Amino acid sequence: MSPSPPMAMLLLAVTMLPCALVASVSGSGLAAHPAYSDDGTGTCGPVAGTRLEEYDGGRIMDITHAYRPELPAAGPDGLGRVVHLIMSMANGTLFNLSELRMMVHAGTHLDAPGHMVQEHFEAGLDVDKLDLAVLNGPALLVDVPRNTNITAEAMKSLNIPKGVRRVLFRTLNTDRKLMWKKAGDMSYVGFTEDGAQWLVDNTDIKLVGVDYLSVAAFDYLISAHVVFFKKPDIIPVEGLKLDDVEAGAYMLHCLPLRLIGAEGSPVRCILIK
Repeated sequence: MSPSPPMAMLLLAVTMLPCALVASVSGSGLAAHPAYSDDGTGTCGPVAGTRLEEYDGGRIMDITHAYRPELPAAGPDGLGRVVHLIMSMANGTLFNLSELRMMVHAGTHLDAPGHMVQEHFEAGLDVDKLDLAVLNGPALLVDVPRNTNITAEAMKSLNIPKGVRRVLFRTLNTDRKLMWKKAGDMSYVGFTEDGAQWLVDNTDIKLVGVDYLSVAAFDYLISAHVVFFKKPDIIPVEGLKLDDVEAGAYMLHCLPLRLIGAEGSPVRCILIK
């Protein structure tokens, strides 16, 4: 159905406004992370050339890293480009069309049980079968002691109450800004095997959020994952952007792509005060 003439005129007028004026009309309370260094040539959004990190006056916080080429990955060169323009209006096509090429365990992402347990993979426990009720709901953001991996002792010290199902663990990784450095750093903080086992045995946590690319410390890369995935009811969410977010209670919303057969997926996560 075509818009009415008055509505069509309004839409035309809005599209002709400068981006800065559109921003002043469309919203307020917008904040950008200083590490995003856009040159102002992006599409006209709420603020031209700005990646937004907070919305609705700071009530909604995006804790997802943008997929920029400098995101860390294995090796020194970073993730590289993941969006490729394969048809371009600048080259005479009728529309722009991009292609996405990336590993499913890049940037802010989550793991399905089949990532480290072959029986779960063969049983078809892919990201499309993850429980959205676990991925959405009240969550606690906690600060892990900065001199340790997430060990059993560190878990005990956090005194996380029973009944809490979703916890985001902020560690030294955030202080060191590891997700803002393109070279992969294997000295990152993560769960040890005994830390993972303590969580499984002594808490009700089903969503485990961390601030680097793996929930498991490098020396426990396989063993800690396997502890979490023995029962396919814990969901690790990795690579979260927890800079400048106060510790405390929030509503968490994380939505992965419906990738049938995939053992991981990019995920968009937000916190709501």
